[in-house]
Amino acid sequence: MDLQLKNKTALVTGSTDGIGLATAKGLLKEGAKVYINGRHQTKIDEVVAILQNEFPQSEVHGIAADFAKVEDVDELLRQLPEVDILINNVGIYSSQPFETTDDEAWFHDFEVNVMSGVRLSRFYVQKMKQKNWGRIVFLSSESAINIPDDMILYGVTKTAYLALSRGLAKYLRGTDITVNAILPGPTWSAGNHAGMQKLAAERGISEQEASLEFIREKRPSSIIERFAEPEEVASLIVYISSPLSSATTGAALRVDGGVVNSAF
Repeated sequence: MDLQLKNKTALVTGSTDGIGLATAKGLLKEGAKVYINGRHQTKIDEVVAILQNEFPQSEVHGIAADFAKVEDVDELLRQLPEVDILINNVGIYSSQPFETTDDEAWFHDFEVNVMSGVRLSRFYVQKMKQKNWGRIVFLSSESAINIPDDMILYGVTKTAYLALSRGLAKYLRGTDITVNAILPGPTWSAGNHAGMQKLAAERGISEQEASLEFIREKRPSSIIERFAEPEEVASLIVYISSPLSSATTGAALRVDGGVVNSAF
């Protein structure tokens, strides 16, 4: 299927690993020009070189930015003043006891997980409105609905993305700009590999066994009963970024492996 993404320009934040990288690959495969992002230029350069080798017929670039720093965001916008597709993927998380999670942690994570999407969307939507076409995608999480008791801060930021995406979609009613939220479940990434390796070492089991135990203990409602691969999530993101998805907007689209115990 041709997703009609040739000649479209996309920015994927937080895309040197995991879902972001898989999304960048999916967009490149469909012929889009893609800008990847991370905090460290050295890592970005390495990933860009890999992608250029894998997709020699496509165009890929990289821009370093730490979304906890407004000046980094401003510089990214200066370097890339217009996009057709914005994938707000960047996000941070950690297990934190509620009573010891201080204001600094709350404000820092909100800067990265919420305000990054606010700032980028606010800027790019102006040009999208002029062209009357665009795609804005927010990476939320099943944790926006199933708030983890050991990651309340993370869950709150992801719930904020649901409100932001729905409200922005309504604001853009009557245009050819769609706004949607994607809700992945547990998905393999560098951070999750590190977490499962730590759990494996603590219990004297393999990383794969640790991941299955995590699902049984922390996400017992999972229907697929495993971590998803990044490509399984990226496939939905790439489709939602395409002209073919023009009737889907204001939606919270779950690719959570059935973790959320609801049909709707």
